[in-house]
Amino acid sequence: MTTDVSAGVDVRAYCARIGYHGPTEPTVDTLHALVAAHNRAIPFENLDPLLGIPVGDLGAGALFDKLVHRRRGGYCFEQNGVMGYVLSELGFGVQRLAGRVLWMNTSGVLPAQTHETLAVTVPGVAGQWLVDVGFGGQTLSSPIRLETGPVQQTRHEPYRLTEHEDALLLEAQIRGEWQRLYTFTTCPKPQIDLEVGSWYVSTYPKSGFVVGLSAALVTNDARWNLRGRNLAIHSGGETERIRFDTAGEVLTALTERFGIDLSDLEDRYDVEARVHEVLDN
Repeated sequence: MTTDVSAGVDVRAYCARIGYHGPTEPTVDTLHALVAAHNRAIPFENLDPLLGIPVGDLGAGALFDKLVHRRRGGYCFEQNGVMGYVLSELGFGVQRLAGRVLWMNTSGVLPAQTHETLAVTVPGVAGQWLVDVGFGGQTLSSPIRLETGPVQQTRHEPYRLTEHEDALLLEAQIRGEWQRLYTFTTCPKPQIDLEVGSWYVSTYPKSGFVVGLSAALVTNDARWNLRGRNLAIHSGGETERIRFDTAGEVLTALTERFGIDLSDLEDRYDVEARVHEVLDN
């Protein structure tokens, strides 16, 4: 028996979750508005892997339950998972792609395909858009054209796509320098491949999502990045840094600054104790 991975899509609840009250017709303007609203409302976070909870079910029911109804965040497979389901339901064309993360990777070792991104088509409009609401602190804050060459401005930094061996490379211009984010191909990935990638990054003992705490949020004018006890707020070329002394202070930041509802986790796990263990990771 096969499972309908799209069962459970609730566009109305999603729009309420992200505070979106605009048009839902599948247009370029709608696409931009939904990405911006999603950025502002649903934070990147890896609390489930950190607490030993595998993320293997990428069906709409599981993702909407967590990110929409329980008001949690998630990482790329979850964030772009939800976005992909919503866009498909609204009439956009959606292809799920896989990428290899190069951002902050200095090892020189070929990384696995552990990032999900989306290629989106708008009815009546030529070409595709790259949509990615799940790349943490440096996530795309606007859709960009899925074409190589031109520098494309988002709500925040400029981005560009270039050819890289047998793939495409996404780069962001940060403080005047081009930084590599990830490579990807335009070959659509089946659900099972994405679930394998998600299971791997959420369970592999050396995965950054298993051994350290991360959270991120993109506002209209800033990027909020939390790693362990350290919070960085990047805005207008300046960075404010805040260091939390205790795990309790970190949990307060997760709820009050990032808007993450921790109640479902705190009923079952000692979240504060686990966060304390990774404050300096």
